Amino acid sequence: MFSKVLVANRGAVAARILRCLNTMGIRSVAVYSEADRGLPYLALADETYDIGAPEPRASYLNQERLIEVVRGSGADAVHPGYGFLAENALFAARIEAEGARFIGPRPRWLEAMGHKTRARELMAKAGMPVGAASEVLAPGAETAILAAQRIGFPVLVKPALGGGGIGMLPARDESELGRVLERARALAVRSFGEGALYLEPLIERPRHLEFQILADDKGGVRHLFERDCSVQRRHQKVIEEAPAPALDRAAVEEMAEDIAGILRALGYDNIGTVETLYEAAAGFRFLETNTRLQVEHAVTEEATGLDLVASQIRLAAGAAIDEVVPETVAIEGHALEARVYAEDPRRFLPSPGELRVFRPPADARIRVETGYAQGARVTPYYDPLLAKVIVCARSREGAITALDDALGAFAVAGVKTNIPFLHQVLNDEDFREARVHTGLAGQVLAAKAAQSE
Repeated sequence: MFSKVLVANRGAVAARILRCLNTMGIRSVAVYSEADRGLPYLALADETYDIGAPEPRASYLNQERLIEVVRGSGADAVHPGYGFLAENALFAARIEAEGARFIGPRPRWLEAMGHKTRARELMAKAGMPVGAASEVLAPGAETAILAAQRIGFPVLVKPALGGGGIGMLPARDESELGRVLERARALAVRSFGEGALYLEPLIERPRHLEFQILADDKGGVRHLFERDCSVQRRHQKVIEEAPAPALDRAAVEEMAEDIAGILRALGYDNIGTVETLYEAAAGFRFLETNTRLQVEHAVTEEATGLDLVASQIRLAAGAAIDEVVPETVAIEGHALEARVYAEDPRRFLPSPGELRVFRPPADARIRVETGYAQGARVTPYYDPLLAKVIVCARSREGAITALDDALGAFAVAGVKTNIPFLHQVLNDEDFREARVHTGLAGQVLAAKAAQSE
C-alpha cells in the first residue's frame, strides 16, 4: 500500500479523498491556490502546499508546480480526483516517471479513452453501439460547418477532453455554430488545458445512463451497475440516481455486462465510467468513457455499499479485483444525489461571495460532500459547486422525499443557490413518475416561468 498520497485537486473532491486516506491510515498531502487558502478541507491533510495564483492554469493545472510538490513531499502516489488534470495522459505519465503511481487508469488508457473521438473509434471496433460524430475540428468555422452539414443540425459542440458538461454548447444552425465555437474552445482551454472540439448530433430528450466499472491490472473487470444522470441543465448533471428508474432491469444489466466484457477484452484498468444515451427505439449508444472518479460516484456507493475511492487506491496499489469487489454485488434501495451550486436560481449565473451562513443538514442519514464551511468565500475562479447532498432509501419515492427534506434543511446565506430549482425538479410530476430525460430540467423551468406570467 502507498505510504503518502498527494491529492491534486480542491474543494469537495479533495475533502472526499482526504477523508478516505485518513480512514485507510495513509498519510496525505493537499494543495491549494491563493484563493483556496484557509478552506476547511486543508485541515484533513497531513501536509499542505501552496501551488500558486487563483487561476487554474497557474495552480491546479500547473503540472510543473504539482510535480515539485510530489518531489518535495515524497508522495509515492497522486490521486487527481475529477476535473483539472484527472484525464491528462501527459500528467499521469510524468507522475509515473517520478516513480510515483497515478491513481487512475494507466496513461495509455487516459490517452485512448480520455480523448473522446479516439475513444468512440476504439469502443466501436470492440462492439459498442455508437452514434454519429465528427472528427476533431480544425480551427475556424468552415470545417465545423461542413461537419455539421454531414451530421445534420442541430448539433452539440463538445470538448475532446474533459467532462462535467463544461464547454458543451448546442447549435441549431450555421450562424449559431459560428458563434459558439470560440466560446466552447475557450471554456475547454480554461478547464482542461486543451481546446480540441468535435460535434455530435443534438438529441433532445434521451435518457443519460452511465455504467460504473472497476478493474485491476491483471485482466479482472467488474461493473457496479448504472446511474441515471438525465436531469441536466445546460448539459451539466444536477440530480443523479441509482438504479435507473422505470427501465427493464434485464436489459440494463445486460448492457453493463457487455461493457465490462469490452473493457476486459481491451485490458482496461483501475476505474472508468462508460456514458451512454438511451432511447426506447434505438437502445443504448456510446457517448464517452470517463477515465476517472465521477462527481456522482456517491450514489453508486450508497446503492452498493462499496467505497469507490478506497477501491481505486487498492487497485492502483496492485490488488486484484476479487480482493476489492465481492463476486456478487447487489443494489440495495434507491440512492439520489443533488448538486448544490452557488448560483442565481433564475439566471443560473455563478454567485460568488462569503458564506455568512452555511449549515448543511445534520441528520446522520444524509450524506453531504463539501469543501466549504461557514465564513469561507466562494470565488469566481472555479466551478461554483457548494456541496453534494446524497440520500438512500428503500424506495425511489422515499429517497425523493428524503432529499427534498434534506435540501429544505440546508441553510445558506451570503450567496444565492440553486436549491429552489432542485425543489422544483424533485416535486415535478414527471420526475416523480420517473418520466426522466435530458430535457426535463428545461421543461420544469419553462413550466415555472409560465406560472409566473
